[in-house]
Amino acid sequence: MERKITVSDIRQAAQEAYNEAKEVKGGSNANYIPYLANIDPTLFGLSVTLTDGTTFNFGDTDYKFGIESVSKVPTAILAMKQHTPEGVLKRIGADATGLPFNSIFAILLENDHPSTPLVNAGAIAACSMIAPQGASDDKWIAIVDNIRDLCGSAPELIDELYESETATNFNNRAISWLLKNYGRIYDDVDMSLDLYTRQCSLGITSSQLAVMGATIANKGLNPVTVKQVFDPEISAKITTMIASVGFYQHSGDWLYTSGIPAKTGVGGGVMGVMPGLFGIAAFSPPLDDAGNSVKAQTAIKLFMRKLDLGIFNGDNVDIVS
Repeated sequence: MERKITVSDIRQAAQEAYNEAKEVKGGSNANYIPYLANIDPTLFGLSVTLTDGTTFNFGDTDYKFGIESVSKVPTAILAMKQHTPEGVLKRIGADATGLPFNSIFAILLENDHPSTPLVNAGAIAACSMIAPQGASDDKWIAIVDNIRDLCGSAPELIDELYESETATNFNNRAISWLLKNYGRIYDDVDMSLDLYTRQCSLGITSSQLAVMGATIANKGLNPVTVKQVFDPEISAKITTMIASVGFYQHSGDWLYTSGIPAKTGVGGGVMGVMPGLFGIAAFSPPLDDAGNSVKAQTAIKLFMRKLDLGIFNGDNVDIVS
C-alpha cells in the first residue's frame, strides 16, 4: 500500500514522543563502569534526520555521551568497506547469538567464528581486521574518520570514560584471548582490545547518531554532507545485522514492538534506521535490566507508533513537504 507522510507529521510525532517519554520513570545508570554511573540521569534527547537532510532535535541533543556498543555499527561498516561484506561474513559472521553482548559461552558454542560484529567478540575481531595491520595509530584514525563521515561531524574521545573502561574490561580481555585461541582475531590481541575500548569511549550526540542512522537509511550517502560514505550494497547488510542483534537477546522483542532496526549501548544511546526514510536516535542514561535506555526505547517506540511505521508493514511510504 502506498501512502504519504508529511515532514510536519514527522516533526509532530517526534515532539509528542519526546514529551511523553520525558515523563517515563525507571531504570538506573550502568554501575559497572564508574564514569557512566555518575552521568546526570535526567538528561534526555531525541533526534530525527530524514534522508533529505532535514533534522529535528528535542532536549539534550548536543550532550556528548559515551557511544559504547553503538560504535560496533560504524566499525562493522568500515570492516565491510575494507574487506567486503562477504569477507566480514567469512571471518566474523552474521548470526545473532541469542545470548548477552559479552557472552563467553557464545564463543565456545560457535568456535568457527565470532557470530556477528555487533556483539563484543565480533566487534573486537572487527577492530583487528581494520587496515593497516599492526599500526594502532593509523587504525584509530581510520575508525574515527569513518564515524565522522557517517555522522557528518567528528566524535571526541572521553578520556575519563576510556580510563574507566580500560580499568574494568576484564571480561573483554578474556574474550580477546579466547578469540586468539580459536584463530579468530586478526592482529595483535592487546591492540585490538584497546581499539575496541577506545571506540566505545568516544563521545557522541543523539543528533550525530541520527545523521549516522540516516546515512545508513540513505544507502551510504550522508544526507547532510552529501558524501557517499560507503557502497550502497553495504546498507542492506548492516541494517540486517542491526535488526537481528541490535538489542542482543531482546532483539526479537524490540523489532516486534517497535518496527525499526536499532542498536543500543549502555551509555544510554539508541540509534534506529528506517531504510529509505530516516535515522532516529535517543539518549537517556538510566537503563533497564538488559542494559537498554528506558526513555530512549520508549521515545522511539512512541514515534514509530504515532506514524504507524514498521519495516514489515508492507507500506510504500513517501515523505512529502
